[in-house]
Amino acid sequence: MQTNVRYLGLDVHKDSIVIAVSDRPGDAAVLATIPHDHHALLKRLRALQAGGSLEVCYEAGPTGFGLQRFLTEQQIACCVVAPSLIPVRTGTRIKTDRRDACTLARFLRSGELTAVHVPDAQTEAIRDLERTREDARIAERTARQHLLKFLLRHDRKFTGGKSHWTQTHWRWIRSQTFEQPALNAVLEDYIHTATQASERVRRLTALIAEHVQIWILKPLVENLQAFLGAQLITATAVTAEVAHFARFRTARAFMGYTGLVPSEYSSGGSRKQGTITKTGNRHLRRLLIEAAWHYYSARPGVSAALQKRRHPVPPEIVAIAEKARLRLAGKARRMRASGKRPNKIVTALARELAGFLWAAAVATTSSRTLTA
Repeated sequence: MQTNVRYLGLDVHKDSIVIAVSDRPGDAAVLATIPHDHHALLKRLRALQAGGSLEVCYEAGPTGFGLQRFLTEQQIACCVVAPSLIPVRTGTRIKTDRRDACTLARFLRSGELTAVHVPDAQTEAIRDLERTREDARIAERTARQHLLKFLLRHDRKFTGGKSHWTQTHWRWIRSQTFEQPALNAVLEDYIHTATQASERVRRLTALIAEHVQIWILKPLVENLQAFLGAQLITATAVTAEVAHFARFRTARAFMGYTGLVPSEYSSGGSRKQGTITKTGNRHLRRLLIEAAWHYYSARPGVSAALQKRRHPVPPEIVAIAEKARLRLAGKARRMRASGKRPNKIVTALARELAGFLWAAAVATTSSRTLTA
C-alpha cells in the first residue's frame, strides 16, 4: 500500500508551469519549469508518483479549472486554492514564480491552504454566460451615459417624463437634430451603439433562459425565483456562482462567503467591528445587494408576477421565501425609522437574504428535487 505522499505546488501561467515539491515539513524545492502543456506536466507527475501518491495544487486564476479537471481525470489529486487566503509572511518583499510554487507546496503539506469549489463543466459554462450578460449590461449602461452626456453638452434636456429609456424618451432622442452635420453623425452613432448594446443584452437574456432548461440545476433556479427580487436572471446567476450550497454547513458560513459580514478586530477585552469584509465572490455579493433593494422598498402583499413564479415551487420553499419577504421588509422599515443610511440598510438585508437563499437551496437538495 502506498503511504508516501509528495506535495506539489504549481505556479501556473499562460506559457509556463513551475513545479515545486515538499518532501519534509517546512521545506520545499523547485523541481522544474516546463511549458504549459498538460501532457508534458502529466509525464513529470507520473515520474514523481512512483512509489507513492501526489497531492497537487495551484492558484485560481486566468487559466481556469481545465488543468484541475485534466489531472483529476488522470487519478491525480489536485485542488485549486484561493489566492487571497494564502498565508503571507510579514516583511516579505520578493515575489517570484519559483518562490510562489515553493510556498504552495509547503502550505499544502501543512494544510494551511483553502481550496475553492470547482464547478462541473456545464455549471461553469452557465456562469460564463451570465457573466457575459453582466458585461453586456455594463457596456449598455456606458453607451447610454455617453449618449446622454452628448445631448447635455448641447443643452438638450428631456422634460417629457421622469424616466429615461422609455419609448417616449427614445422618440425624443431620435427627434433631435443639429445645424452641424457632424453633430447629427455623432448622434446617429451614439444611438446605434446604445441600441446595439441593448439588443446584445436581450439576446444573452434569451440564451440564458434557453440553456437553463437543460441545466442539471434547473430545479434550484426555479425554486430561488420564489424569492422577491430573484427573477430568472438573478436566480440563475446566484445558482451558477455558488452551485453547491450544501458545502456551507450553516447559513452564517454562507454569509461569510458572500463578504457581507462585518470585519472585526478583537484583542483582549476590546471588540471592534468595521465595514463588511468584501471577501469571497464579488459577483454574488453584487447580485444579493441588487436583490435586497426590492425589500428596502417592498410594498405590502405579494405581486401577481411573484405569485406566478411561486406557482410551480414546492410549499416548503415558498414558506422560506415568504418568511424572508416579511422579515426583511419589516427590518427595512425599522432601520429606516431609526435613521440608518439606505446603503447600510440594504447591506444588512442582503446579508440576511443570503441566509434565506442558503436555507432554500439546502432544502431543495435535501428533498431530492435535483437529480444526481
